[in-house]
Amino acid sequence: MVSPDSFRTARWIRTLNLVLQAILFLTLFGGLNYLARNHSWRFDLTHQHRYSLSAETKAYLGNLPQPTRIVVTLTSDTENPANAQAFRDLSGLLREYTYASEGNPTGRITVEYLDVYKNRRKAEEYAIESPDVVVVISGANRKALTVDDFYRVRDRQREAFQGEQTLTAALLEVSNQVRKKIYFLTGHGELNPDDVDPVHGLSALKDQLRVRNFDIDRLDLAGNAKIPADAALIVAVSPQAAYTPPEQELLRQYLSAGAGRFIALLAPAQPHGLASLLLDWGVLVDDDLVYDPGPGTMTEEGDLILGQFAPHPITQTLIDYQMPLRIGQARSVRPDPGRKLAGGLTVSTLAVTSTTAWGEVSYRLQRAPEYNPGYDIRNDRPGLEPADHLGIVIASERVNVRAGLDFSVRGGRLVVFGTGDLIANNRIALPGNLDIFLSAVNWAVNNEQQFNIPVRPIERFQLSLSAGELSRLRSALLLALPGAALVLGLIVYWTRRR
Repeated sequence: MVSPDSFRTARWIRTLNLVLQAILFLTLFGGLNYLARNHSWRFDLTHQHRYSLSAETKAYLGNLPQPTRIVVTLTSDTENPANAQAFRDLSGLLREYTYASEGNPTGRITVEYLDVYKNRRKAEEYAIESPDVVVVISGANRKALTVDDFYRVRDRQREAFQGEQTLTAALLEVSNQVRKKIYFLTGHGELNPDDVDPVHGLSALKDQLRVRNFDIDRLDLAGNAKIPADAALIVAVSPQAAYTPPEQELLRQYLSAGAGRFIALLAPAQPHGLASLLLDWGVLVDDDLVYDPGPGTMTEEGDLILGQFAPHPITQTLIDYQMPLRIGQARSVRPDPGRKLAGGLTVSTLAVTSTTAWGEVSYRLQRAPEYNPGYDIRNDRPGLEPADHLGIVIASERVNVRAGLDFSVRGGRLVVFGTGDLIANNRIALPGNLDIFLSAVNWAVNNEQQFNIPVRPIERFQLSLSAGELSRLRSALLLALPGAALVLGLIVYWTRRR
């Protein structure tokens, strides 16, 4: 019989005690993980609640009809500090999106971080060619977002993070399986979205629009009795011949009766046949060629540089980031001074020249351009907007006020550019050119969705230390902390000796 006081019994009791402690620890650890997984509570203790989604976003996430994948090509080890901060802001926000969508078994959100340089095969599978973008994919639909889309900028300085607004809008857009269709007019020498020619092609723009979840097709008005019902937007790019009166009437009916959307890019020195239609919408297109001898307003090649914009959803990004437009030859466009101010029509000049510009009416004559008062066009007449500037881009919108109702019904939208090559393959890569056209498309088709989602202001902290304060801080780090550890060790040593 083994004595309970023997060394063997004590060793077995000690071993059993350790095993029981290990079992109890593992049971406690497993139980806590079970509770955390199935009955967790999360609290956002940040000052601006930057890790909390709005109730509106949570409601949308709970009703997503199918799974959505978000591919992020930003990396944390980038040398660009602005993109590194964007990665931190987005990664925290995306964790909230994935967590909030776990309760929706049909519309789960998954996030994948992809280095396009290290994993080229995966990047090609997602059709992602450039870094520092976020691509939202749902089924066959996809939308690409740049870093700038997630911030509100003023004077080239990020002042607020609007990632939740941007991501929620993108999720709703790609989850809608009905893709909006854009028709490019053809039959009058317009630039072709299938053409890869640098000057006359729009293939690069076509790729940009498809990435943003638009379907692209071509339309010849001469062969159609009406505009297709699925046309979300009609675009005419640099027609070389005038549209006929029946074709103009088709566009008029589409804009007025069908509340249609039309973007016209009209090159100078070319007939367009849309004068009557544009006047109906309060837009006057001049037959001139804009010259601007002011400093920094024209390149040696004769390109115009536009850097003045009026506040509008189409131009807001250009204003925020102070991005200019660089365009080829242009004609002036302006609000019709004789337009009717009633009827819910709003005409806004978006991009203008400097005050030194004029519209040369006699541009067809082989002579050096020279301003002729009373003949050439300069916006110095009283009552014309904007004062002392020539308009190059103009937008018109009609809102129908219904009698007896306390709300208005939005009608058609029209955007007119006084240049035809703004979005050609050789110019679309310019950031300002691409941005203003894509913004015009989004505004025209009502993609500038606004949500009741607060933006997160960016808090900046700066530590300012004098040379003496920096020296004292260095001494504290090098001496005080190790000294405190040494004193604590001596106290422990002394107490043990006693």
